[in-house]
Formats: sequence, structure tokens, C-alpha cells
Amino acid sequence: MKKINALIVLTLLSLVLVACGTSGGSGDEDSNEITVGATSVPHAEVLEEAKPLLEEEGITLNIETYQDYVLPNEDLDNGTLDANYFQHIPYLEDQISEFGYDFANLGGIHIEPMGIYSQNITNINEIEDGTEVIMSRSVTDHGRILSLLQENDLIKLNEDVDPVSATLEDIEENPHNLEFDASIEAGLLPEFYEREENALVAINTNYAIEAGLVPADDAIILEGSESPYVNVIAARSEDEDNENLQKLVEVLRSEEIQTFIEEKYEGAVVPVSE
Repeated sequence: MKKINALIVLTLLSLVLVACGTSGGSGDEDSNEITVGATSVPHAEVLEEAKPLLEEEGITLNIETYQDYVLPNEDLDNGTLDANYFQHIPYLEDQISEFGYDFANLGGIHIEPMGIYSQNITNINEIEDGTEVIMSRSVTDHGRILSLLQENDLIKLNEDVDPVSATLEDIEENPHNLEFDASIEAGLLPEFYEREENALVAINTNYAIEAGLVPADDAIILEGSESPYVNVIAARSEDEDNENLQKLVEVLRSEEIQTFIEEKYEGAVVPVSE
């Protein structure tokens, strides 16, 4: 009889443990903890500044830092992340088109003006015929860089092409016979800037800052604040109305965070409120 009673007790304990485990799983769905992927500069720094503001709203923010532009979307897609903050709108749209991601743009936070740098060339009047232009292999950056060159009368693009989607094949006039290398991983561009002293190197602002460059001072050509390349918070479409993620966007657009961006990055990163 005692053995039977002991068996009954163990069975009941097992049922209680299973029930508790089931309850914990459903509780995770209502968690106020979010995980956001970001490149280290400036995105992760901005998120760190937002952490205490979100804490005041009862939201715990975990930040996963990345050094590339590929994994943050892969990890968002597979559920490792709740959102990511590293990419501008044309890149997000290109990734959705290429990989079929079901992502939503939750809102723009800032613009990082693209800059063109050189060790030995200090202004566009010093650019000699045959100068090499080194740029990211990311196709979504090509139109952006070519537009900068066109705005400074270094090339002319086919007028029937949208500059945002322009490629090297769309260059109609190249008076300086500039030579283009568009095969470089974006994160390696600062190394080429250090190595290729007489080249023009187009560097994304986050990597320029990491390398100790000050875009407003060091770039010989710098994109204006009217750029359409707004960096956004992206999430899976199913989470588009998630209250915690909506609050994240609200906090990142707050006056406190916008002031932080303006003061810390001194024009290298420009906040947006819409």
C-alpha cells in the first residue's frame, strides 16, 4: 500500500512539474524582454543609451552586436532576434527581395551620411586621371556612391536610371577614367583606406567611426542629410504591432536620444523623427 501511495505522489508531482513548465512557456510570449541585433557603432551605442529609458517603461533590452551586414537579418528571420537595427531602407528592401524575408520596417531612426576618403587626396580638384575608387561589394551601396560622384561632377550617370539603383554599367561619362573596385566587404574598407594611399575609398559611416575617422572632417566628399538611406528598426511582419517594439521605436525617436546622437556623433550620424 505504501508503495502504491508513493507511486501516486510521484505521479502527481510529475503532473505539477509539467503544468508549471507549460505555464512558463506561455509566459515567455508575454515577456517584456526584447533582443535586438545591431552593428557596434553607432547602433549598439544608441541602443545602450536607450536601455534605461526602456527600463522605465518596464522593458528589458538585450543587445546582440554584429560586425557584418548578413547575420542580423538571418538571425531575425530564424527567431534569434526580435528586431534588428543596422540597415538602411534600400538594403532592407533588397534583402527582402533576394531572400524572401517577411520583414517589416517599424520606423527610421537615423541617417549615416556616406563618405569618400583618401590618405593623399585632400579635395576633388586633386583627383588624377585613372584614380581607383574602392567601394563595398554591397550592390545597394553602389547607386549611393555613384550619386555622390555625379553630384561632384566626377562621373555622369544614364539619366533614365534611378540613381538609387544605379550600377557601374550606368556610368555614361567618366572624364577622369576612374577605375572601380566594387569587390570589398564593407567592414574591410578602412583597411584599404590605410593601405591604398592614392585611392578614393567609399566607407560606410559606422565603419569610418570605428576606424577613428571623423566624417565631417576627414571625408573629401560627404553625403547630405537629405539622404534617402535612413537606418530603421526591422522586425518580422508578424511582430509589426508588438507593443514593446513600438515602444523601442518611440524611445529611439525621443528628444533625449536624438540629442544624444547629435552631441556624440557631431553630424556623422543624423537623427530622424519620422
